[in-house]
Amino acid sequence: MKSARKLIYKIIKPCLYFTCFSGVFLGLPVSSVAQQPEVNSYGLKVIKSCREFIKTVQENPVNAMWSLDTRVPQVLIDLKYAGLDNFMKQALYKPAQTTYLRKEAVVALAKVQQALLERGMGLKIWDAYRPYSVTEKMWEPVKDERYAANPKYGSGHNRGAAVDLTIINKTTRKELNMGTGFDHFSDTAHVNFTALPANVLANRRLLQSLMEANGFKVLDTEWWHFYLPDAKNYDLLDLSFKQLKKINQRSSD
Repeated sequence: MKSARKLIYKIIKPCLYFTCFSGVFLGLPVSSVAQQPEVNSYGLKVIKSCREFIKTVQENPVNAMWSLDTRVPQVLIDLKYAGLDNFMKQALYKPAQTTYLRKEAVVALAKVQQALLERGMGLKIWDAYRPYSVTEKMWEPVKDERYAANPKYGSGHNRGAAVDLTIINKTTRKELNMGTGFDHFSDTAHVNFTALPANVLANRRLLQSLMEANGFKVLDTEWWHFYLPDAKNYDLLDLSFKQLKKINQRSSD
């Protein structure tokens, strides 16, 4: 009987090693397989946990998400998707005192702000980081990639590498005339649209020139939307503002 058992074991031993190594042994997942990143229905990796995000920062500090109100002096934050003043006419995330971007974007934005402050102006932020789940909601009523990010690819906002903004007068806090407001889905908002008063075109050129001088690119269909050229190098995030606040508080302790 023992010799028979030994013979059977010799036969199945290679199979046991193979199944264990591949990740399944007696129906239980192997830890190395469990650590593989999950993907959504589009095949995209989307980070949803603080632990997973912190790990990416530990691996590469450039992945850090920084708070704008503490890193960009005198910046005015007016998050449109935290209220009703947007094309969806609903709050898509909870009101917040600040918003977030990747370290690289915040450093660049601080330089733009400094250049404007020297001119008696400043930046107003309408949107920066946006959770991936919000992009999914925004896509449904639009489904036009000129004006909304397709969740099939994700948005630069979800990666913390895109920002919607305008210029204000530093003293009055009044917005400069840019020809249209935020979320204006028409040709008038396009960067190459020139049938506008000279002062409006000058205001747009000022914003675009300062942003591009500091590493950003403008979206052709939205004069207010700027992004980092290497945005796709960053992971998509679906972290709440509350989660990011906690992460920032821990890193500053």
